[in-house]
Amino acid sequence: MPPARKQESSATKRGPAYPKAVDRLISLFADLPGIGRRSAERLAFHFLKNEEKAAADLAAALLDVKRTVRHCEVCWNLSDGPRCDICTSDSRDRKTVLIVEQPRDLIALEQTGMYRGLYHVLMGRLSPLDGIGPEELTVADLLKRLDNHSINPGQTPVGEVILGLNPTLEGDGTALYLSDLCRQRGVKVTRLARGLPTGSQLEYANKAVLADAIEGRQGV
Repeated sequence: MPPARKQESSATKRGPAYPKAVDRLISLFADLPGIGRRSAERLAFHFLKNEEKAAADLAAALLDVKRTVRHCEVCWNLSDGPRCDICTSDSRDRKTVLIVEQPRDLIALEQTGMYRGLYHVLMGRLSPLDGIGPEELTVADLLKRLDNHSINPGQTPVGEVILGLNPTLEGDGTALYLSDLCRQRGVKVTRLARGLPTGSQLEYANKAVLADAIEGRQGV
């Protein structure tokens, strides 16, 4: 009798018994960043309720991304060809390169429409505690662009590097490391301005934001 009660208790803990295909789909959705078990179940049942074409379109899009999307051979942005649209555009300022950590940072900056130069994506940031050094990033490819202007789009020498890394301890450490390498090559180094966002109030800003606002103050 006791073993039977134990088996019954274990079955109860497992929760609802989904068909294997549904359970596998839920598990795959739950493995995605930011998706919990509940959200994964909602996504799975969304595709169960919809027509087969919706699932087929999603599967085709996922396969298409894996088969066709690559990193640009120059800046490491996402691209469907050897070079991305930004590197091949004749309307960009090819003397200026803005360094970011990830392709999603590049996309966020592009959406502002305020920057018309080129980019370089590091694919991360220096983090010695995590074993991430310059060799794990695209630092070598950046230095090649600075040392050999024939590699840069339009064979244009890079005159200015803008550091657009995230304002974290690792990001600032990476920026300091890169600034030294760039200055050794006679390249002007700047960084994105930091400080108070428009519409914010001083009382709600943290010390780091206020310090950056004071340091980056401008004439009126």
